[in-house]
Amino acid sequence: MRILAVGDIVGESGVQKLKVTLPKLKKEEQIDFVITNGENAAGGMGITEKNYKDILSCGTDVVTMGNHTWAKKEIFNFINDTKIIRPANYTKGVPGKGYVILKSKDKNIAVINLIGRVDVNVLSENPFRLANELVEELKEKSDLIIIDFHAEATAEKIALGHFLDGKVTAVFGTHTHVQTADAKILPNGTGFITDIGMTGPENSVIGMDVSASIKRLETTLPEKYKLAEGNCIFNGVIFEIDDETNKVIKVRTLQC
Repeated sequence: MRILAVGDIVGESGVQKLKVTLPKLKKEEQIDFVITNGENAAGGMGITEKNYKDILSCGTDVVTMGNHTWAKKEIFNFINDTKIIRPANYTKGVPGKGYVILKSKDKNIAVINLIGRVDVNVLSENPFRLANELVEELKEKSDLIIIDFHAEATAEKIALGHFLDGKVTAVFGTHTHVQTADAKILPNGTGFITDIGMTGPENSVIGMDVSASIKRLETTLPEKYKLAEGNCIFNGVIFEIDDETNKVIKVRTLQC
């Protein structure tokens, strides 16, 4: 089995890049299941219902979110849909769900969304403790467990990977929009990468207009961020999994 995780979709141009790239990629790489982070799809912050439907229409199986989950109010119209999840360690009682179990190739695949607490301006529960509880709950219900850890600090992401090594199939990081060079299989068999990168404008500051980003940092004035224009890149990672053991046998990054 091959599972593809697609890096944070940034803006409508990122959605369009996904629509052009993903169907062809699924065929060429024989991808069985796709997880796409969509929390920046609407103008770089949040997701609209149209964005969500477009992301699903081109072959995504599960859309994960992050710190901008609630940025577009219309998300409350579809947050309880079966193919979108938000961080499981948000406060109990908020709309939506933190994980989903879907079937592919006769395998029950559990996808969990978590958010980090280091340098992320979101009040959330401890992702380590909750991850442990969810894994215990889901291990009897699923053949594979995949985690999107939406976090800022590389150390927090790496620590969670080792914390869950051997307990889950794979852990991949999102949020920082820059693909890291550490795709690997951890000592106890869990596939891991600190960040899978982004799908959005290439000539940018993590998807945003370069001039506006520099002005904010150079002057500290509240310059409004805006999406960058121009050619887009597609970033992701493929986890190749042995159908007999359900263990990752290869982790490969994609940039196109």
